[in-house]
Amino acid sequence: MRKPRDLDSKLKSLEAKSRDLKSRKVQQLGELVIATGADALSTDELAGALIVLAETNDAGKRQAWAKRGGAFFQGRSRRTASAPERDTGRATAQSGGVQPATGDGGAA
Repeated sequence: MRKPRDLDSKLKSLEAKSRDLKSRKVQQLGELVIATGADALSTDELAGALIVLAETNDAGKRQAWAKRGGAFFQGRSRRTASAPERDTGRATAQSGGVQPATGDGGAA
């Protein structure tokens, strides 16, 4: 006869892992907000921008945002410049065609 499994302890372990993952996700989102400079926005502005982003179904805009986000992360890994240097240098040069799509998303 097989030994019965302790399902309660496994469930508690899974719940603890789930809490840890949620906590890590919240921390990483906060770090992302700070790294992008979005912490300078008010809570209402940030929430509004995220709502518009989440509600956007335009594949072209989403692809442009994803491309710009990917460039942001690639730039961060290669260079540890401060936010003002990054904004005046790299972001302006890289986002040439992408920026109008972002601007249109805010107007929608």
